[in-house]
Amino acid sequence: MTLAPVIAIVGPSGVGKDSVMNALVARASGFQRVRRVITRPEGEEGEDFDRVSVETFQRMEWDGAFALNWRAHGLYYGVPKTITQQRQVAEAVLVNLSRTVLIQAQEVFGDLIVISLTAEAEVLAKRLSARGREGKAEQTRRLDRAQTSLPNGLNRVMDIDNSGAMEDTVAEILSHLQPESA
Repeated sequence: MTLAPVIAIVGPSGVGKDSVMNALVARASGFQRVRRVITRPEGEEGEDFDRVSVETFQRMEWDGAFALNWRAHGLYYGVPKTITQQRQVAEAVLVNLSRTVLIQAQEVFGDLIVISLTAEAEVLAKRLSARGREGKAEQTRRLDRAQTSLPNGLNRVMDIDNSGAMEDTVAEILSHLQPESA
């Protein structure tokens, strides 16, 4: 059985990864989104995710519940093994990943497409401020990391600017993923 590609959505905090993923799922009926497991504290929201304690996460890791997991921003993140079932029925599976785990993700999933989102600095600053999850110091730290480059060795990467309208971003991504036949 052929598995659908995994599309990793990556980019700096505030670039709109979750918004882009939601818009892609709404526009492309064969796309599914992976629900990550995160140790984000109660009261800190974000994308649709499964909130667990560090102890529960570590137990899940020990039990082999994750296809991929990592630590970033003081939190634990995991992609459940159920991604394989999603890949069996979807045209593509979208997952928000850290740039630091992309090579590992490529090894684990095989067919990995990376969509690297960028946005102008002032757009990122405005979005981070508006979401209200981080204090000023953390926002500054995240903005400083915005220019982090992708690791070498990735097979398929699309660089997409998400500074403008969401419809434009989604149209550009879909044009690269689903080129018209000649």
